[in-house]
Amino acid sequence: MDGSSFGAGSSTWLGRLGNLRNVVRQEVVRRQLVAYHPPAGAAVLDVGAGQGTQAVALATAGHRVVALEPDPAMRAACTQVLAGQPAEVAARVEVRPGGLADLDAMDETFPLVLCHGVLMYLDSPDEALSALSRRVAPGGVLSVVARNDQALAWRPAARRDWSAVLAALAEQGSARDEGRDATYVNELDVPARADSVEHLAHLLAGHGLTDSAWFGVRVATDGAAVDEPAPPAAELAALLDAEEALGRTEPYRRMATLFHLVARRSG
Repeated sequence: MDGSSFGAGSSTWLGRLGNLRNVVRQEVVRRQLVAYHPPAGAAVLDVGAGQGTQAVALATAGHRVVALEPDPAMRAACTQVLAGQPAEVAARVEVRPGGLADLDAMDETFPLVLCHGVLMYLDSPDEALSALSRRVAPGGVLSVVARNDQALAWRPAARRDWSAVLAALAEQGSARDEGRDATYVNELDVPARADSVEHLAHLLAGHGLTDSAWFGVRVATDGAAVDEPAPPAAELAALLDAEEALGRTEPYRRMATLFHLVARRSG
């Protein structure tokens, strides 16, 4: 696995953007991130910006966003999304080709750095977190969304796929015994890797980012089919409120497919 392996599933990902699972993921992460926004007008770095959902949300809130994305199809989708935004919002987002490997060529640091849904496509999070940390300004925050290694069996359990449950539990056990990260094949049919909240927080502390907090992302709805559409507005609003609350509450947040980890560099 490497950072480019997502490319094999990018077209499938783009075809599912409006479906329930992705809508929940993006909106819950957006809500969780609001408390860590810098002052309006500050520059934000979004590494692996994808189709630009978070970049647009940040720009709408008044921030300037550097959206770094290595995949051409995703950059094109981001550009298309921006074309449908008010001119003042689109003007705040700069879409650049590039990814983790390009971070050390940048001179600037940022009060907020995002890297969402990228680490699972890497063999290890170590170098990525090191590079990301170097782009975080004093007092700034790094926001990472990764696959939760504690919940690999939850999705197949919710779907009553009992053989897949046992396979996921076996992989978790083997990974623990062998001192490695658990792996899986995701719903884009791409090989991927899961992370531990505690391990990533430990790595970030080694790079000077402490005061960490984390949230679960997609607890109750992870078993939904990949093509299930988002429900009507009133039902969706209630669902999102419930997902946000579950993602902040023990023990439910530990059942989330994804976790959202934020850590701050001392000022």
